Amino acid sequence: MRSLLKAIALLSVVFILVAGFGFFQYGDSLSRIRPLVTGSFKPSPTAAPPAATSKTPAIKGNATLSPQEPSYIQYIHAIMDPTDATFPRLECPQPNLDRYAYLGDPSTPALLPKFFFALDLHQCVHLLPRLIGSIVETMRFLGPHNCVLSIVEGRSDDGTLEVLRQLRSSMELIGVKYYFQSSDINPAAKGADRIEALAKLRNLALKNLIRHPENYAQDTTVIFSNDVALCMEDILEILHQRNFQEADQTCAMDWTYVGDIPTFYDVWIARGMTGDSFFEIPENGSWDSAWNLFWNDEKAHSRWANSKPFQVFACWNGITAFTAKLLMEKKIAFRAHKENECYQGEPKLFAKDMWFHGYGKIAVVPSVNVEYSDEAAKKIKALKGYASKHVANEGDDVKITWETSPPEKVKCMPDYQHQSFVAWDEGLHG
Repeated sequence: MRSLLKAIALLSVVFILVAGFGFFQYGDSLSRIRPLVTGSFKPSPTAAPPAATSKTPAIKGNATLSPQEPSYIQYIHAIMDPTDATFPRLECPQPNLDRYAYLGDPSTPALLPKFFFALDLHQCVHLLPRLIGSIVETMRFLGPHNCVLSIVEGRSDDGTLEVLRQLRSSMELIGVKYYFQSSDINPAAKGADRIEALAKLRNLALKNLIRHPENYAQDTTVIFSNDVALCMEDILEILHQRNFQEADQTCAMDWTYVGDIPTFYDVWIARGMTGDSFFEIPENGSWDSAWNLFWNDEKAHSRWANSKPFQVFACWNGITAFTAKLLMEKKIAFRAHKENECYQGEPKLFAKDMWFHGYGKIAVVPSVNVEYSDEAAKKIKALKGYASKHVANEGDDVKITWETSPPEKVKCMPDYQHQSFVAWDEGLHG
């Protein structure tokens, strides 16, 4: 029976990847199953929001709410109060705050904010109590005056726009600077350069940081999250490991459930220090090897299996924390590929540009595992464990021994049929 379920799950993955490539949303390159094709590829339309049920309350943008529907203010209450039980959501443990106390002091505001939380969101109102709620908890712990929250919303009609807009007064009340914008940029639009559109949305979320670096501490960290269900401890652990490892960027591990068995999601972006993808995808697009992570990288496989942070060439993986220095100095920004450069996602290009400027301490933190819905996040936490479970037994070998040079060649995968290894710095000279 288990073999049958696995076979069904694998067939489901292949079917989704080949016949439509999933549901385009703002998130990790803003797609639920990342497309790996260019040219004549026509993305499927954005998935419709879930219908209103007892499990997933829905509200309609620009509409008068019926007495039976949750109000915008109920969503705000749920976001601001972690004990609010109006909406079912991923349950989160109380983190070991002593472990993270050094990160910030809520009673002593910094002269300038040093934590910049950025998100691009679309059609995800049901996720906001857990997603934004965990961010609010984190900002309260770090010190609201030490934090900035920047959100770009786009084209939502499920209430996401209205809730995020009305969040402003609550943010002001607790002392968080809140930048909210709405954009009609549609990466899935016919004829659009999807990666260029995604890069614009990323940069839009970072606009104030890029334009006014003088308003931020020199050591500011950007925490950029997709539309994932996560806990306060997940965010704090990502931040802690960036500090503890002296890393330039740290990422979680993100997962997707197509069948009963989860698979690592961000395979198009993530590259190990071998230059290869986290799992092998042959030319026929099969994900039969999706459960064989780091099959050709013994060091990464061992540290991943033991929930120890490990160095990679590129990652994003649902949520990431990285130095704002290069953005503030206007040396890099999110971008599309150049004419003489492999077609690839904007987070992978971002990592490539970081390496080029000498910021190659990029790591995955496998104790942090996230998914893209509350329901599936409960399953992944039950399977992989909460971050607090792993850090309680992390041992003495948690420190990364950094490699100072990137892999000579990195896999280019514009589509399944055209895979090759190219120079890691292809297109960056001249």
